[in-house]
Amino acid sequence: MTGQESPGMRSWFRSGEPWVWMNAAAVALSILAVVGILSLIAINGFAHFWPRDVAQLEVTAGDHAGTLLGEVVDSDSLDRQRYIEATGDESLPADVAMISRLLVKTGNRRLNPPDFRWVFEQHIANTSWPNDVIAIERTEWGNAYGFIEAVTTREGTVTGEASFEALIAEIEAAEALREEIVTLQRGSLQSINASLERLRLEDRRIELDLTLDEDARVAALSDTQSRRQTLQAEYATEENRLRELAGGFEGRSITLRLADGRTEELPLITIVRAWQPNALSTAGKLAHYARSVWLFLSEDPREANTEGGIFPALFGTVLMVLLMSVLVTPFGVIAALYLREYAKQGPFVRLIRIAVNNLAGVPSIVYGVFGLGFFVYFLGGSIDQLFFPEALPAPTFGTPGLMWASLTLALLTVPVVIVSTEEGLTRIPRSVREGSLALGATKAETLFRVILPMASPAILTGVILAVARAAGEVAPLMLVGVVKLAPTLPLDGVFPFLHLDRKFMHLGFHIYDVGFQSPNVEAARPLVYATTLLLVFIIVMLNLTAIMLRSRLEQRYRGVEG
Repeated sequence: MTGQESPGMRSWFRSGEPWVWMNAAAVALSILAVVGILSLIAINGFAHFWPRDVAQLEVTAGDHAGTLLGEVVDSDSLDRQRYIEATGDESLPADVAMISRLLVKTGNRRLNPPDFRWVFEQHIANTSWPNDVIAIERTEWGNAYGFIEAVTTREGTVTGEASFEALIAEIEAAEALREEIVTLQRGSLQSINASLERLRLEDRRIELDLTLDEDARVAALSDTQSRRQTLQAEYATEENRLRELAGGFEGRSITLRLADGRTEELPLITIVRAWQPNALSTAGKLAHYARSVWLFLSEDPREANTEGGIFPALFGTVLMVLLMSVLVTPFGVIAALYLREYAKQGPFVRLIRIAVNNLAGVPSIVYGVFGLGFFVYFLGGSIDQLFFPEALPAPTFGTPGLMWASLTLALLTVPVVIVSTEEGLTRIPRSVREGSLALGATKAETLFRVILPMASPAILTGVILAVARAAGEVAPLMLVGVVKLAPTLPLDGVFPFLHLDRKFMHLGFHIYDVGFQSPNVEAARPLVYATTLLLVFIIVMLNLTAIMLRSRLEQRYRGVEG
């Protein structure tokens, strides 16, 4: 019947089955979108570490005419008009509509910038893959590609076929030497510097102490001066040792012949590692891949965060999330307990619940502004006035740092914990409370030994949601503690070991900085994918840990064997 629904169609809609199918389709589309995004991030993130072969290209025309050495990292096509606009070449045959081009990472940025070049395939006369080409990762100026002319060691100069093995041996020795230097800098030298700073503050504290008479002040300053001289002597000894270690790099270098025939001498101290990509077997590439992943996870960033690793950002993210979880859990649970177990239910409590629910929708940058104003300037400034007057005007806690960032994110996520805990408390039958009280338990004993353990799965659900949100937040952290590059970690071997006043790095901000503030966009793009993949992995692992704990607690309080 035209214009009318059939009885069968009406009954089908009334049964609700169409809405079931629509919900199923929406869920399926959501899962496909999530899987697609994660797949894109994973493919580009994992591919960043794979050692590509290095091509030798003979380019006959264009801006890059000559011989090029580099990795082919991308390709695309231009239509005829865009090609003419880019090159000014109008000699294309009339039947050519699309022109392919390759993005080649040529490296050698110091002598021959830029290190990424677009080369049109029709300008390439010949492509070869020489086995003796070498790729070198450096501490600055990015990668270098070329052919070994000579390796200069302390024993002499090595040339010919033995030069690559000599270079690898030198790099391994240099790596051990570099690790010893870093250990010395971050160990005894850092500890001595921290002790000297404490003595400086102690001198200032003595000068500000009006209760001391002149003789006591002179005696106290004399004591600190004596300790300072001892520390300075220790520092001089360690500095001489550091100078001796750094001298171990003198006279050790590699002479590299570039694609255009020029040579460049690279000091060994600037070389992180070297490999012959075209000569690597599959096993060798897998070993190189594993090594690249490890360096990415364990090294500090270099070259404006476009090279090196992300360990400080990884460490800062995990530490901040853990501190935030420790702070948000008791505040959220106590607030929920009061609202559900102690507060008299009425309009005022309902208003509080509405306010808590609304807080969950406040933009995160607002929390950042509040954290900067209240935590950093007001609370931190007051702490400095009361407990660290000797350090003023340089702030100790009156400046953005790890503690204020954790507190700000705890404030941001506490509504989630409150709501989740309240729901868990609501699901516990009233008979459980009454039975505990009937057996002689006090209300506090009932609460802490019966109610809270049974509500712990719901509490962990709130913590899981809080962790998932806090780990990915960036906007508030930019105001209360995160920086582009932190010289030291918040946790080290110097008393008090955990430095809550220090600024730190964060994976989310690192992604933003590398992706949008990097001076070398092409070099930064794969790092953005790799860092994003790591951040997603950390969030998943933290959530899985909390989910497993929640499952064990649910089984325990349901009387099921764990």
